[in-house]
Amino acid sequence: MDYAVIMAGGTGKRLWPLSRKKRPKQVLKLLEGQTLLERCFDRLVPLFDARNIIVLTNAGYVDVVRESLPELPINNVIAEPAVRDTAGAIGLAATVIAKYDRDATMTVVTADQVIQPAEALQQAIRDALTFVNQNPGDIVTFGIKPTFASTMLGYIKCGGTRKCPGSQNKIFSVEAFKEKPDEMTAKEYLAGGDYLWNAGMFVWKAKTILAQLGQFLPEATEPLLKIQADWGSPSQQLTLQEWFPKLPQISIDFAVMEKADNVHAVKLDCHWLDMGSFAALADIITRDEDGNIVVAGTSELLDCKDSIIVTEDKGHLIAAIGLKDMVVAHSSDATLVCHIDQTQRLKDLLELIKRRGGEKFL
Repeated sequence: MDYAVIMAGGTGKRLWPLSRKKRPKQVLKLLEGQTLLERCFDRLVPLFDARNIIVLTNAGYVDVVRESLPELPINNVIAEPAVRDTAGAIGLAATVIAKYDRDATMTVVTADQVIQPAEALQQAIRDALTFVNQNPGDIVTFGIKPTFASTMLGYIKCGGTRKCPGSQNKIFSVEAFKEKPDEMTAKEYLAGGDYLWNAGMFVWKAKTILAQLGQFLPEATEPLLKIQADWGSPSQQLTLQEWFPKLPQISIDFAVMEKADNVHAVKLDCHWLDMGSFAALADIITRDEDGNIVVAGTSELLDCKDSIIVTEDKGHLIAAIGLKDMVVAHSSDATLVCHIDQTQRLKDLLELIKRRGGEKFL
C-alpha cells in the first residue's frame, strides 16, 4: 500500500516572532488564512487516504499539528522526543509503517515548502510511486528545475533517463548529489542544464530505506528495531523516549542518498519555495502599488515602500509612516522591526533575548 509522510519538525527561527518554540512556521496562517502544513496535506489528499498520511513532528508541536489537521487520525501524528535530523525521522516513520505493512511504499515530503501548481507535484508523485512499485529496490528523489544560480540550495546531477510504463514524467538516473555551491559553480550548474535543486522529497519502499540505513548507518539499526518491537504496545512511548535519542543526528542525504545505488530523480518544473524567511514572502504574496508585502487584516501605510508587514491578528491595526525596505512582524506578545538586509541576524537576536532572560518570548 502507498503511504505519505510529512516531516513537520522545523522551528523557523527566521520567522520570529510569529514562529515560536511551541508554534512552528508550518502552522502559521500566512497563505490566505491557510498554513503551510494545511497546504501540504491538501496536496496529498487526492493521492492518499488520510489514514495513510503520517506527520512527524517535535514533541512540543503535537497539539498544534493536530489542531491544524483535524481530518488526520490522532495516532497519525508521531512525536519525536529529540532532534535527530531527517535520517532519524525517516527511519522512525519507515519502522512504524513497515511493522504493519512490510511491502509499504513511502512518499516523504516536507511541510514548509510552497509548490505551485499542486498538480505538478501530484503527477510527479504518481509517476514515482509507479516506478518504485515496479522497481522495489530503487529510490526516487525529486529535483526542482532551477530558475537562478542559487548558492543556498543543494543540487542533484542527473544522467540518462529510464523508461517507466505508465509514467508521464521522465525518470532520470542520479549521478551525484552536490552541496551548496559557490556563485561561480552555481552558474555552471545552471548553464549545464543537467542539475536540479534538491527538494528533499523522496519515494521508496519502507523496507528498502531501512535496509539502506542498516548498510550505511548501522548504529541506527538497534534503536529502530527496539522501537518497532514495542510500537503499539503499552511500552511504546517509554521505548521511543529511551531509544530515539540514541539514533545518530545526521541528514538522510549524508547518511544514505550520497552513498546509495539505484537512485533516480523526477524533475519538477513548477514554482517552488522553501519558506524559510520573511523575504520568501515576496515570492508568494503580491506586492501593493508601492512594493510592500502586507499580510495583515488591517493596515494603514503612509509613504511606505518595499517593506514587509506581517501579523496573524486580523483585529490588530499596523500603521506605519515613511518605511523603506523594513520588516515589521507583530505577534500577541512581541514585535520585530528591522531592515530587510538585517533579517539574517535573527538567530543572533534570539540568542541575545535568551541571555537576557526573555525565554518566554522564544
